[in-house]
Amino acid sequence: MIKINPLFILLFSLVAIPALSQEICISEEEKKLYDLINQYRKSKKLKPIPLSAKLTKTAQTHVHDLMDNYSYEDAATCNPHSWSDKGKWSSCCYTPDHKQAKCMWDKPMEIAGYQSAGYEIAYYTSGTANAQEGLEGWKKSPGHNPVIVNLGTWEKVEWKAIGIALYENYGVVWFGELTDEETPKVCK
Repeated sequence: MIKINPLFILLFSLVAIPALSQEICISEEEKKLYDLINQYRKSKKLKPIPLSAKLTKTAQTHVHDLMDNYSYEDAATCNPHSWSDKGKWSSCCYTPDHKQAKCMWDKPMEIAGYQSAGYEIAYYTSGTANAQEGLEGWKKSPGHNPVIVNLGTWEKVEWKAIGIALYENYGVVWFGELTDEETPKVCK
């Protein structure tokens, strides 16, 4: 019979699942986007989605990666849900045919230890990304609006967590089906 030291199991579990090591903050504009999304959901008679520190960390990491490393010249091959090979994560080419979607869905676990898949909507603007423009664009999008208001493929899904990030030209929102007990704070 093999004996396993309980300390080894504890250390392995701490290494295998990244924890949030710093406080996660959102800006006032990101909080505005969060509020606008929930107001829009309320207008559709849907419950609000609790804000998640882990999904927000994932979102914040991705908008920085997009701003620093993504080129729309590559969009025919790898769309903006892709992740570069220039960070502490595995690279991911999310193809337009969605065949590589799992590499994106797994990012919340890889980046922040969120123990479920995450689903992202993203937007780009030539100006500064902001809450109102982001939501208005997503509401008009046949691929993004259904995620926000649980239509079509997303009809039976209950979102229990949401992460928000706006940075320079990009905005992203991550949705998850697992509750996250940690909530980001609004920081200035």
